[in-house]
Amino acid sequence: MLDKTYSPATLEDKFYDAWEKSGVMECGRKPEAQPFTLMMPPPNVTGRLHIGHALTFSLQDFLVRYYRMKGRDVLYQPGTDHAGIATQMMVERELQKEGKTRHDLGRAEFLKRVWQWKEESGNTIVTQLKKLGASPDWKRERFTLDEGLSHAVRKVFVDLYNQKLIYKDKRLVNWDAVLQTAVSDLEVENKDSKSNLWVIAYPLEDEKDKFIHVATTRPETLLGDVAVAVHPEDERYKNWIGKRVHLPLTNRLIPIVGDIHADPEKGTGAVKITPAHDFNDFEVGKRQGLPMINIMDSYARLNENVPEVYQGLDRESARKKVLEDLEEQGLLIEIQETQNTLPYSERSGVLIEPWLTDQWYVDAHTLAQPALKGVREGKTTFTPDFWDKTYFDWLENIQPWCISRQLWWGHQIPAWYGPDGHAFVAMNEEEAQNQAQIHYGKTLSLTQDEDVLDTWFSSGLWPFSTLGWPKETSEFKRYYPTDVLITGHDILFFWVARMMMMGLHFTGEVPFKKVCMHALVRDEKGQKMSKTKGNVVDPLEMIEQYGADAMRFSLATLAAPGRDLKFSKTFVEGARNFATKLWNAARYCEMNASTYQSDFVPSSVTLPLNQWIIKSVDDLGFKVGEAIETFRFNEASQSLYQYIWGTFCDWYLEFSKPYLQDESAPERAETQATIAWVLDRLLRMLHPFMPYVTEALWQHLHVTEDLLAGSSWPEEPVRFIQDVTPAFEDISWIIEVISEIRSLRAEMNISPAAKLLLKIYDAGPEVHRRARDFEALLLRLARLEHLEVFSEHAQNGDTKGAVQALVNDASLIIPLHGAINIEAEMARLQKEILKLDSEHQGLSGRLNNPSFIERAPEDVVNEAKGRLDEINLRKGKLNLALTRLSVS
Repeated sequence: MLDKTYSPATLEDKFYDAWEKSGVMECGRKPEAQPFTLMMPPPNVTGRLHIGHALTFSLQDFLVRYYRMKGRDVLYQPGTDHAGIATQMMVERELQKEGKTRHDLGRAEFLKRVWQWKEESGNTIVTQLKKLGASPDWKRERFTLDEGLSHAVRKVFVDLYNQKLIYKDKRLVNWDAVLQTAVSDLEVENKDSKSNLWVIAYPLEDEKDKFIHVATTRPETLLGDVAVAVHPEDERYKNWIGKRVHLPLTNRLIPIVGDIHADPEKGTGAVKITPAHDFNDFEVGKRQGLPMINIMDSYARLNENVPEVYQGLDRESARKKVLEDLEEQGLLIEIQETQNTLPYSERSGVLIEPWLTDQWYVDAHTLAQPALKGVREGKTTFTPDFWDKTYFDWLENIQPWCISRQLWWGHQIPAWYGPDGHAFVAMNEEEAQNQAQIHYGKTLSLTQDEDVLDTWFSSGLWPFSTLGWPKETSEFKRYYPTDVLITGHDILFFWVARMMMMGLHFTGEVPFKKVCMHALVRDEKGQKMSKTKGNVVDPLEMIEQYGADAMRFSLATLAAPGRDLKFSKTFVEGARNFATKLWNAARYCEMNASTYQSDFVPSSVTLPLNQWIIKSVDDLGFKVGEAIETFRFNEASQSLYQYIWGTFCDWYLEFSKPYLQDESAPERAETQATIAWVLDRLLRMLHPFMPYVTEALWQHLHVTEDLLAGSSWPEEPVRFIQDVTPAFEDISWIIEVISEIRSLRAEMNISPAAKLLLKIYDAGPEVHRRARDFEALLLRLARLEHLEVFSEHAQNGDTKGAVQALVNDASLIIPLHGAINIEAEMARLQKEILKLDSEHQGLSGRLNNPSFIERAPEDVVNEAKGRLDEINLRKGKLNLALTRLSVS
């Protein structure tokens, strides 16, 4: 017997263990079946399951569970990422508690400590993924630093180097002066900040009474200026191009150059060019052939390339000193307040410094060409398809990819240097020594490059390195290229595009045929979640409180393609209520002796009610399957929700009660079997979204220990012996009539306890028959005292003091006298309409005020618009009800 109360906590651990032990999640169990491969984006080994993870892995799991049930040989490849910066920081914090740094231990000992931490604490994210119900093939779990993947990384590096697609260069990078490493764009957080715009006068070389005014938000970088740029067509400065100016506070002269980077409409129209400390200026410097002067050391302190008085100052102190000196010399012309966006390191919190340094780079432009072609030719498609344009724009304008990081934890760059700095790139030190022997003609000591590779470099190989590449393994041959990638659009460039580049270059095939780019999860007001705002939703807390099924299903219902999710725990509460509704429905079936019968033949049922539910659940299966396959998970889940809650529970089970309660009724056995058969189909369809509760109910329904997770999707439609269209039309008519009556009750504020008289006019033979055959259902579910059916039209006397509605061509009329106090109800409606009118006027005034639209936060404006829509809808309903009463 099912427990009286649905309790997810008692189900989840039990069934996950059962799935693992059964091997149902493992690939290769159906060697004759068509493979289906999906790669898990490897979460950071330092990570804790957050709401973005929960969405990504839930959507993936919906798909893989569905295709398992469809009979495919599914490989859902799991693994974790070594997360270079995050993991190194984690272990360095532990060392700080001991009063040590990694330099006290040395590289080898420090790496031992990191590996120790990884073994003891680094797999927490895997445990949390299991709590969510993710079902990958855990026996194939990989780690981006395991031996096989390390071999693949070295081979890719060596091959690209030999193909001259990896090289060392001096370029600008995002530099973290605290962590002492370059960081990727994804590890940079741009924050809006109030700042100043300082206007500085640069004296012309030959006309010391003339100046060109330059506006800047970073006056301390003035000491690294190598030019002033103006737009070539700016009439104010056209004649000055080619002249030189004195660089304030230095003894240097710098040229005025014409470049399109200078915007005549912005600031003074003249911009200082500091190529070693600004990404835009770096490009100007390259175009104009300008020198690049790095004025900072790795700790963001001014170095020997500036006048002595400024050397050793940090950025803040240098700014203060430069401004004081400019003001003293009369060169600080104006200070304006401005809003600025500043880049901060996501890991250390320090302000990022664009810094000129030697790093390793990939020629991303060359690798991008096949990746562009692969999407243009349709070998890989994006959902939603508008991501094509974003993908093309980025790859067509792609910059060299900086792949070196000044860390110890990661894939150490396979390059060894001789005493003269000559680099030997090889798979291992022995091969490097062989190269050095040939180069130098003798054996010399070599030193390996101390840098490690960007984490995205190794994860860019994930679709094929996890399958054993560069070996031609059986797994690589069978499961590559993969079928689908599901991931957030925020890593389109960092991961998706790089997997495309690497996959095509090294395997000759696209790494995945379809890419589903899901939106980001925001709070219920549409704001980005952050700890600072206190609006973060912790999925683990939601799972603890409501269960994994509720967490998964709530995400599914919100996951509309292309739109960010507005999420709050109320959605999880609603999903939990849905699971409870399903549980109670299964208990109802059990109490009425509805158990699954393997020999039941649904096509032979004769009761119209049973024909209707069997046909409708067949239609649902097709609709849900199509939605899942096209990544419309929200439509699939909402269809299931509406059908199970409404069609199955509220209609079919209610309609079935008379047949089940009458033990002598000939339709009883058929209805019992039909209920169980339909419930079985619904549990199968719902399983990808809510695996735990469906597994428990399915096993109970079948009285078996076999697993729903290993069963099949409802495939074949039922082919009825007779035409069931009349049955479908009959039940649909009854539902519409009852729904109309319930709607009229709600609109007219009629008590649910009040028994009403229903008169049906304009009734043809079919309506007469339906009213006769289903009178008991109508009286009970519409709470009617009496039902009268007439073939003729209703007269004025019939409609006076009544409300009416149309169902097909028949008129439904309900007399109101005796059911409600018409005068009192009209007064109540008028009062509520006046109240809504007042609120409508206030909101309209705000929304028509340009100042409010410009200054108010976006979520506040959207909330006001949404409330206005609600008011208009509510007023429409109230006015309709008032009109009906007025006519009465």
